[in-house]
Amino acid sequence: MTLGIVGGGQLARMLILAGARLGLRFKVYDPSPDACAGQLAPLTCGAFADANALMAFARDLDVLTFDFENVPASTLAALENQINIAPNPRALAMTQDRLSEKLAFAELKIPVAPYAAVATADELHAAIKRFGTPGILKTRTLGYDGKGQARILQPEDALHTWENLALAACVYESMVPFKRELSIVAVRAKNGEFCAYPLVQNIHADGILAVSIAPAPDATLLNELAIQYARQVAEAFDYVGTFALEFFELDGALVLNEMAPRVHNSGHWSIEGAECSQFENHVRAIAGLPLGSTNVRQPSIMLNWIGAMPALEPHLQVPGLAWHDYGKSAREGRKVGHATLCAADFAQLRASLQRLSKMCDTPTLQLALAAQW
Repeated sequence: MTLGIVGGGQLARMLILAGARLGLRFKVYDPSPDACAGQLAPLTCGAFADANALMAFARDLDVLTFDFENVPASTLAALENQINIAPNPRALAMTQDRLSEKLAFAELKIPVAPYAAVATADELHAAIKRFGTPGILKTRTLGYDGKGQARILQPEDALHTWENLALAACVYESMVPFKRELSIVAVRAKNGEFCAYPLVQNIHADGILAVSIAPAPDATLLNELAIQYARQVAEAFDYVGTFALEFFELDGALVLNEMAPRVHNSGHWSIEGAECSQFENHVRAIAGLPLGSTNVRQPSIMLNWIGAMPALEPHLQVPGLAWHDYGKSAREGRKVGHATLCAADFAQLRASLQRLSKMCDTPTLQLALAAQW
């Protein structure tokens, strides 16, 4: 069986590594000839919006998937009659527009932060008058890793902030006084089989995920609620594959921030920390294979390497640490790799982090040590 991946970043790379163990073959489609997944599978270069090029790419595939949610859903929808696409373009389209995403969550009665659609200056001022400041102005489309959004701290900053977002159609969200950020990664198969990994606690730096702690401490009751929400979303959109829901914890409840229709950064820990990783489960789901167990092997903490890789040798001296280099060149704000540290319990995890910090201190490591967990 040959699977095609639209998007050739680190997520595609890890999908290939997981699927190769099952005897599956892969092809990759990406605009960049340097796409890091192209180091592991044949790479076709072309624009994401080029339906003809995608059609040629998909001609001999058994199934087509994607690792990047900004691939035009309309382009993939045009291919649906010719190739099996999972997840389906309808689910992808919903997540590409923050407004349609929030409306979909509302239909499922899943709580979201108070918000208003903004397309004109009058609507922006009305939203600020209704919800106050501070708040967050987010473009409806093309936003991820902190891109396409900005805080409005006081009303007089509103127009200037919107201009910096190119006066794009936006949503204005009230700031939620959350306790912590959590996410759940779940997977649904073609036959409706569903399973989920436990909630993880996330720490961001400049809008980019820096640290994930799995499972999230003291989250048993919230975990049941998150699984319920994930199942609702998966069934409502006949979703096939792995996806993530990102939440704010607020007064013992969950407020849904957004959905990622793909394998997710906060699920990277599952490669070493779970019985079957999110990547293998995505491949299993879209290939029509039975899903693997999402049970936790042992507590884990994932450290994201952003901008440049830290020194390798000190990390390899720490027992229980797995190193992942994505094969990317260094660039500010770019995810270039991660490490996952596993241990018998959280106390041992913290002890290993402290040992590592004496050999190779990094901003990501400091965030992990400073967090409450």
